[in-house]
Amino acid sequence: MPDFVETRDTESTLNEQGATSFEQILPAHSAAIYREFQAGRVIVRDVWDNNRSELRANPPLYNLLYNHLSHFRTFYEHLGSDLVFNETGAFFFLKESSDDESEEHDENAFRVQVVLLLIGRYFARSGRDLDYLGGRPEAGLNEPDLANLGADEEYQDILRAARFEKGLSEALDYLEKRNLLFRSGGAGRYFLSSAGSYFLHQLVQEYEQS
Repeated sequence: MPDFVETRDTESTLNEQGATSFEQILPAHSAAIYREFQAGRVIVRDVWDNNRSELRANPPLYNLLYNHLSHFRTFYEHLGSDLVFNETGAFFFLKESSDDESEEHDENAFRVQVVLLLIGRYFARSGRDLDYLGGRPEAGLNEPDLANLGADEEYQDILRAARFEKGLSEALDYLEKRNLLFRSGGAGRYFLSSAGSYFLHQLVQEYEQS
């Protein structure tokens, strides 16, 4: 009988903790975060504000994840995913458990890697440091860069192999929709977000070590 009481007390405590955790977060906010991750996006601290033409810090969803990280990690763990917080780049992303990774997830990751490596390869060949690809609107790819990339048949073949049939514009949109790339000054300039820069440097490091 004492064991039964102890078990009930433990379950009651856990239920109270869980209820408290969920009560602190509005369902609409939790659903908004879920939709972002389901769309393959990362949630970054610094996002580009087209209206103000500047990087804006601490958007609401980022703050919610940051302030309730333990809750959301447990929540997504129960859904078979790992919520990863990258402190260096100040962003969150969802990583599927290795046993559960789908073909769609693998393809999306592959396409992102192709575009990031292509941009990095072009930038390095032009004699510029990869650090100047992101982090600020005056960095990244300018109009001449976009024209050169679009005219290079080798790069276009690589993009078509990754199923970007419309070429560079489709590839850049793919990254932009996932918050890995921002567009500033209309269509004239693109620069990597903190997440895009981080993933590119990781890919380069893996390539150099292979």
